Amino acid sequence: MISKIFLKELKDTLRDRRTLMTMIVIPLLIFPIILKVFTGVSESFQEEAANKTLNIAIVGGDENSYLSKSIAELPNMQGDKKLLYIADTTGLEKMLKNDSIHLAMEAVGDLTASEQEGVASTVKVYYNATDIGYKDRAEYYLGALKANVKGERLAKLNVSAESVDPVNIDYVNVASAKEVIGKLAGGILPYLFIAFGFIGCMYPAIDLFTGEKERGTIETLLTTPVPRYKLLIGKMGVVVLSGLAASSFALFGLYLSFEVFELVEDPKLVEVVRGILSLSFVGLLYLLLLPLTIFFAGVMIPICVYAKSFKEAQSIITPLNIVVVLPAMVGFFPGIELDYTTAFIPIVNVVLATKELIAGTLDPALLFLSFGVMITLAAIAVTVSYKQFDKEGNVVL
Repeated sequence: MISKIFLKELKDTLRDRRTLMTMIVIPLLIFPIILKVFTGVSESFQEEAANKTLNIAIVGGDENSYLSKSIAELPNMQGDKKLLYIADTTGLEKMLKNDSIHLAMEAVGDLTASEQEGVASTVKVYYNATDIGYKDRAEYYLGALKANVKGERLAKLNVSAESVDPVNIDYVNVASAKEVIGKLAGGILPYLFIAFGFIGCMYPAIDLFTGEKERGTIETLLTTPVPRYKLLIGKMGVVVLSGLAASSFALFGLYLSFEVFELVEDPKLVEVVRGILSLSFVGLLYLLLLPLTIFFAGVMIPICVYAKSFKEAQSIITPLNIVVVLPAMVGFFPGIELDYTTAFIPIVNVVLATKELIAGTLDPALLFLSFGVMITLAAIAVTVSYKQFDKEGNVVL
């Protein structure tokens, strides 16, 4: 009987275009669209930065000054550079903000005398921090200038560079590329899975409970000789399946982005993602998503049973999306990891466990603790749903 109710409600749900959009189309396309936009914008910025001529103003100097000649002789970091000369800093802020110049450099004191006397000198750099990349180019030019001057002074003193800089530092990264991606960028995957899982549950839950009340078909269904808990399980099964389907199509969209559309060209990144999207990863991911989706359904159904109209149910459930999204954003913050405290926090434990799963550093004990917490919450949510569904005043208008 439960399976018959489930199949009947599933057929009705699949006829709803709005549900199909939120359950299949949008999750399936979200990763290809995000990656396409991201790679397109990134390539556009890189191309623009590589071809852009950097206008550098030399304050209080001309083409014969030590600073001007030194900067002019340095090779370009990317793009080209053009030196301009201004008498003082009057109007400098305005020129930087309207992009007539991109950087300004001012020698504090006489650089030529400083170089000859072997004393330290200062170069003041003016830049607009809202223009990304200009400061990096300034640091490149001045770093090269500093290295050249240092080399010339050491040569005059007949001193080797090793004698004044005797220690070479070699940084060795012991984390694999998979761990780095998991720890730094792994938060976006569980965030999207949870968001789509919630949205995937929302419309079927509203339609199968509040929608039936509006259409007047819930009374007919309740007159059948079927225990009310079987009706609830059959309907809830469709809601849970819709939420899991939305998450699954989002995962499938990620697979298509890398394997079919080839939107990412970095072979190392593609290799890491292929390693992540293994059968063991998918299996453990569903181990976490299943109780979470049941929990979502158990939270939504009492609201849908109580609401008198589709609009009322939607207006109550939609703000809950913020309540779900906020803890899901914990995955974006570095330094917060799954432990015996965070494993007891719903949604947060799923996000952090998925993040550790992507990195390949998940502790099995913490995985099953998180799973147990979500199973417990899902059972409580289902019990509350049944109590609300069993109240005659809630299911009949």
